[in-house]
Amino acid sequence: MRTTISLEDQLASQVRREAAARGMSVSAFIAATLSDALKRREPAEQRPFELLTASGVRSLPTIDLDRPRAIETDDDTAFYARRQS
Repeated sequence: MRTTISLEDQLASQVRREAAARGMSVSAFIAATLSDALKRREPAEQRPFELLTASGVRSLPTIDLDRPRAIETDDDTAFYARRQS
């Protein structure tokens, strides 16, 4: 597709120099540069993380939130202890 763009003189000079240095036409250089820029799009801004908690202000005193695997282990131990009873 044929498209006309307007560039400031300084930018146009830089584009011509860079295209020549790479052995490309100005058109091919601009197309390649735009294609690369579109591939590197920054991900959409993510919403800030919000921790939702159940009622209450503090966690249960027996739960160490710095050791989440311990919670799973305790749950498994209690579950299998009930099954064996």
